[in-house]
Amino acid sequence: MTNKEQQWQDTLTPEQFNICRLKATEPAFTGKYADCKKDGIYQCVCCGNPLFDSATKYDSGSGWPSFWAALSERSVTEHVDVSHGMRRVEVVCLSCAAHLGHVFQDGPQPTGLRYCINSAALDLKER
Repeated sequence: MTNKEQQWQDTLTPEQFNICRLKATEPAFTGKYADCKKDGIYQCVCCGNPLFDSATKYDSGSGWPSFWAALSERSVTEHVDVSHGMRRVEVVCLSCAAHLGHVFQDGPQPTGLRYCINSAALDLKER
C-alpha cells in the first residue's frame, strides 16, 4: 500500500475508502443521502471539493442520490468504465480522483443527465 493510500485509509471510514478509493458501490436505498431533501452543497467526502447543488437533486427511483448537473466544470470529470461486463461512464472528483458513481443519459431536462452518486462519497454542507 502506498503512503497516499494509507492516508486515505486512515482518514476515511471503511465504507468510504472502499467506495471512493477502490471503486465499490453502496447497496441501493441504503445511503444517507438517497432520500435527503435538505438544501445545500454536496462536497467530496475525501477532499471537500464542491460537487453538486441540492437544487439539481431529484428522485430517480434508482436508490442513489441523483443529480441532473454537476456544480461546475471544476467539480467532476468522467472516465469510460468497462468493468462488470458493462460500458458506463464513471464520475470522479476532479480534485482528488475519488470515485463518486456513474452518469447516465436518462435524466430529466434541462441536461438529460442522471449523475448516480454514492452517498458515502458525499458530505452535505447545509445552507
